[in-house]
Amino acid sequence: MAPAPALGVPTIPLNNGVEIPQLGFGVYQVPPEDTADVVGTALELGYRHIDTAQMYGNEKGVGEAVAASGVDRGEIFVTSKLNNGFHRRDDALRAFDRSLADLGFEQLDLFLIHWPLPGIDVDYVETWKALEEIYAGGRVRAIGVSNFQPHHLRRLFAQAEVRPAVNQIEVHPYLAQDDVRAFDADHEIVTQAWSPIARGKVLSDPAITAIAERLGRTPAQVVLRWHIQRGDVVFPKSVSRERMQENFALFDFELGTDEMSALAGLDRGERTGPDPDTFNYVPG
Repeated sequence: MAPAPALGVPTIPLNNGVEIPQLGFGVYQVPPEDTADVVGTALELGYRHIDTAQMYGNEKGVGEAVAASGVDRGEIFVTSKLNNGFHRRDDALRAFDRSLADLGFEQLDLFLIHWPLPGIDVDYVETWKALEEIYAGGRVRAIGVSNFQPHHLRRLFAQAEVRPAVNQIEVHPYLAQDDVRAFDADHEIVTQAWSPIARGKVLSDPAITAIAERLGRTPAQVVLRWHIQRGDVVFPKSVSRERMQENFALFDFELGTDEMSALAGLDRGERTGPDPDTFNYVPG
């Protein structure tokens, strides 16, 4: 069953026909002991897309919140990601089994390779083939990647049977990633934006605060609306109920052409996270 649109949140079709809600809720750095309550609040407020990862250590809390929410499981889209220490085929298969068990699900909606890790002794193509096995078995509705650059994706295309449905990358006004986004679009890959407000760095930018004041919106709402109008999937994270509500209120206003251009003009190639071409961290 496809997740139902949540209170006006549009969905985007993936390249296999699965629909993904364009606005989600991220749980990066939410403490495991708080995750069930935080995600429960998000679901109560109308979020129907939750983004977690094995590396975050809070999949159990996500599953508990989904089970306790009273919302039909088929209406909630849940993403998780493979931990960097499990890139070998057999390790990846076992890690996925643990994710399903921790979440308490029979089927996950989307599973991603978290990082390409180009400098380790396991080729991410091998890892991708493990995800293809999981997908073929029907226990995940779609598979994709995170933090992949176009040259990483081209290598996958050369050997993969299934094209990634999603590429989750760092995107915000200071790192617009137009080249990666265009490559994704040309190859029917949906771009998801992590760190959509650059960990708060962009919220005091004069160009953004001026637009927010003019529209009677918060700077975060302006930036998140920019992502929505660019066509990316976005999942802001907060543990504050008020901020969750604020981040959800994106569909009763629009940015004009000049406002979209003003935000696009802030791009300076500035990352808040690691560079995928050099990041090779594997947990000990």
